[in-house]
Amino acid sequence: MALTTELPLLGRSEAELEQWATAHGLPAFRGRQLHGWIYGRGVSDWRAITVLPAALRDAPPAPLGRSREHHRSLASDGTLKLLLDLADGLTVETVGIPTADRLTVCVSSQVGCPMACRFCATGKGGLQRSLAVHEIVDQVLSVREAMQRRPSHVVFMGMGEPLLNIDAVLAAIDCLGRDLGMAHRQITVSTVGVPRTLPQLAEQALARLGRCQFTLAVSLHAPDQALREHLIPAARSYPYEQLLDDCRHYVAISGRRVSFEYILLGGLNDQPHHADALAQLLRGFQSHVNLIPYNPIAEEEYQRPTPAAVEGFRRALQARHVAVSVRASRGLDADAACGQLRRRLQVSPQAAAAGRP
Repeated sequence: MALTTELPLLGRSEAELEQWATAHGLPAFRGRQLHGWIYGRGVSDWRAITVLPAALRDAPPAPLGRSREHHRSLASDGTLKLLLDLADGLTVETVGIPTADRLTVCVSSQVGCPMACRFCATGKGGLQRSLAVHEIVDQVLSVREAMQRRPSHVVFMGMGEPLLNIDAVLAAIDCLGRDLGMAHRQITVSTVGVPRTLPQLAEQALARLGRCQFTLAVSLHAPDQALREHLIPAARSYPYEQLLDDCRHYVAISGRRVSFEYILLGGLNDQPHHADALAQLLRGFQSHVNLIPYNPIAEEEYQRPTPAAVEGFRRALQARHVAVSVRASRGLDADAACGQLRRRLQVSPQAAAAGRP
């Protein structure tokens, strides 16, 4: 099927699809039909949309916007990681994390990442480009299709820095709520912080979504500026006090509390005195700290913390009256940490276009 260079249909609302249909000389109800097949059925091929005329299915005027599964990795705990081929031959990761009562999809916002966090596999290859709205929403549909289950939560914690792609991220959140029926409160946007963007995120969310109900998770990973700069080189241009001040502005604009993430690295930032320093830093915040035991990657010598260190850190924060939880590690045998699968397979655009690893 020869497709035009028109933008994909995935990511458009029902009203927008109706407008698209009439602009192409079709009845408006064809747009409503497309909406149901794209979002309800997750169709990836025009020829499968049997309610459409054969002439339209055989010569579609626009791509649907679905990716192709390049590789999948299934962990013993049921966590599924997908490596998806994009239209330009690049690849992106997404992860489905199931429990008995929920399915969380961890989505990427960029191909690669410019932040170069030392403990993260994604940053080792740098940034290739930001993702479009349809490429973000497609990850949720791909996990839904692969796991035959409706996702309940979405976290922007995959490849990339969401605040460097704010427009597409907010448009994707809008689409997930409007077209897939997901509650914005079940969506989390995770960032290591980009100067002056947190207030902008809140303002743009209110302007586009009419509300700011998703959760903002700010990755700290250290209780002081020096260690944070060591772990996150981009933090050199974003002093801790400025970051926390931007968080306060975000809370004031959005009316939502901020969640803080803290990766525990064995012997480096996981001791009780680190927890005491972190608690002191967050005094006055109505916040929650999510502790994440490190998932090692081959390129770095950082170690996973011991269970005793994790528990000691949690108790130290709790004693300082900091709301805290520990994220259960999932998919350790499926390259489930950000960027691991893609980096291990080292997929090139040429290979992806040819359909081989």
